[in-house]
Amino acid sequence: MSGHIRKPAVLVTGANGEMGHGLIDRLAGAGNVHIIALDVRPIDAGLAAKSTATIVGDILDNRLLERLQSEFEIHAMFHLAALLSTRAEFTPEAAHRVNVEGTLHLLKIAIEQSQWHGAPVRFFFPSSIAVYGLPDPATKHRVGRVREHEWTMPITMYGCNKLYCEHLGRYYANHYRQLAADEKRGGVDFRAIRFPGLISAVTVPSGGTSDFAPEMLHAAAQGKPYYSFVREDRKIPFMAMPDAITAILKLHDAPRERLTKCVYNIGSFNPAAGEIRAIALREFKNAEIGYLPDDKRQAIVDSWPEDVDDSAARNDWGFMPEYDQSRAFDEYLIPGVKQRYAR
Repeated sequence: MSGHIRKPAVLVTGANGEMGHGLIDRLAGAGNVHIIALDVRPIDAGLAAKSTATIVGDILDNRLLERLQSEFEIHAMFHLAALLSTRAEFTPEAAHRVNVEGTLHLLKIAIEQSQWHGAPVRFFFPSSIAVYGLPDPATKHRVGRVREHEWTMPITMYGCNKLYCEHLGRYYANHYRQLAADEKRGGVDFRAIRFPGLISAVTVPSGGTSDFAPEMLHAAAQGKPYYSFVREDRKIPFMAMPDAITAILKLHDAPRERLTKCVYNIGSFNPAAGEIRAIALREFKNAEIGYLPDDKRQAIVDSWPEDVDDSAARNDWGFMPEYDQSRAFDEYLIPGVKQRYAR
């Protein structure tokens, strides 16, 4: 751990991930923000230079949590650390520890911090369309755009973790210790976004359940054959990573009185796997892209909605993605992937 501050600060867990990189870049660019970057791996040098303090450690480590509590005055948390969907299916108990117990520890710290400095701690939590669980492809196609309260019956450990943590956040924000005599509540201002599949021009896909889209592009750019694990006609919502970072900051900055929910859908575009293949073939003429569906991974994708209703986010805090499907591929993803593999 480096750096010792008692000035108002924001904590970013999972700082080394791409969402962490993008968020810290934007926070640092705004100026006058003291950033605590935390990750289980050593903090990247570029991030460390933009942070007031860096912490290498596990959010399940009680000693690390005690040091966080004693050394810093935290006014906002962006809790990005998580064990992601595909890995969580192989190690569900470990996923529960990281995703649920880790979140619970940080919510407790947020409560204690708010009692020290006398104001609610804004706690941002990245949820996921994995919280949804539609029963079959016919239902998925029939219902179309799904609202926040509909079809929340996840079939993955990751989805279960995310949905439960949404409820934990709502509890800590609105009902914490509701039977206590002192009636002290409101120490956490919990805000969450259910993200669609996020596509990045920077990060190499790592086998996530929604990674069939970027995997096509990265394979095509390298001249490698690729066979999609989902069928040609299957759809889920996607978003370009810069829009995800903007959404986090817009929700964080929104006045509490304007928010009608703790948890919001957001979306941008929802191409079928075949549409993404067509874009890849247009840009990389000799690409070899086919389909070899994996029934188990296909079943997970089929349980997620074709699209989401994000009208609450648009109405409450002005969510508006800059990248529609055309811009996302033509101006962000394709140029980024080409540059990555340029010889």
